[in-house]
Amino acid sequence: MNLLTILPMAVVMVAGTQLVAAVFLASGDRPRRASAGFLAGAALVVSAGTTLAWLVFRLVRGAAGGGGGGGRKPVETVIDWVVLALLVVLAVVVFLRRHSAGEPRWMGRLQHAGFGYAFRLGLLLFVVMPSDDLTMVTVGATAARHGLPWWHLVPFVLLTLLLLALPLLALLLLGDRADRVLPRMRDWADRHSWIISEAVVAFFLVLTVVDLLR
Repeated sequence: MNLLTILPMAVVMVAGTQLVAAVFLASGDRPRRASAGFLAGAALVVSAGTTLAWLVFRLVRGAAGGGGGGGRKPVETVIDWVVLALLVVLAVVVFLRRHSAGEPRWMGRLQHAGFGYAFRLGLLLFVVMPSDDLTMVTVGATAARHGLPWWHLVPFVLLTLLLLALPLLALLLLGDRADRVLPRMRDWADRHSWIISEAVVAFFLVLTVVDLLR
């Protein structure tokens, strides 16, 4: 397993409420400042969350003697089972939230959000969302289990931010036409992103099962 394998999990990070919020911010009074604040908050949480998970599981793997030598180590099997359990829970959470992505009342305030409010929102959304917490732990644990260095997490974080920045990029590139594109992007994320998330989780789950069977 390498960094390319964990990249698709970035889709799970942004699917649903996170992308919908990014669209609202890009459609607001101060789209550039608000979007920048949102991305900064998300970057801080995702970087810290995946790094913390990577450190914890790397320490566990090292303490149990899983850092070197030939053959499969018992600790690697344990981590694989932990990751598998996380993926199953994640799949259930995504499924249960498929009709609850919606547009909460607080999203109306995003039309007038500035950098500070959007920054706090980026922090909060990625901390309180169970699907994001599970995804960050899964990515960090998987990277540590396979002995991947920390920098392998960086492309995952960058792709997550790129996906979150799509509404702002659409605004910058399309100009007035973004008024038609952004609502469609919001509606699609609200209704169908959970399907893509489930597909990505299923793909990652299969890879984990393959690791267990080796």
